[in-house]
Amino acid sequence: QVQLVESGGGLVQAGGSLRLSCAASGRTFSVHAMGWFRQAPGKEREIVAAITWSGGNTYYADSVKGRFTISRDSAKNTVYLQMNSLKPEDTAVYYCAGDPGSSRWDYWGQGTQVTVSS
Repeated sequence: QVQLVESGGGLVQAGGSLRLSCAASGRTFSVHAMGWFRQAPGKEREIVAAITWSGGNTYYADSVKGRFTISRDSAKNTVYLQMNSLKPEDTAVYYCAGDPGSSRWDYWGQGTQVTVSS
């Protein structure tokens, strides 16, 4: 099993920045990729960004390209999401997730709230 703990959420004004962190513990060697998802009130959970653990290949949703950057620190078993030029529509609970190579996001964190005020 892999445990994921997010941190770094908060309240920020539009145009501001936040950095989310996701610390992984447990069988981290089994993780193939890590992703950040978000869920706004009344909306479905959507993927925001993802990164392969070994090669560093990345994916971004169109809505965040050029504003968000996903990265990982293998030594610290931590994945980051740097969020710049934040917009009110970025307001959501952000979740970290892990894929053990099964093409499913089997591991989830508890979520961290990001609120962007206009």
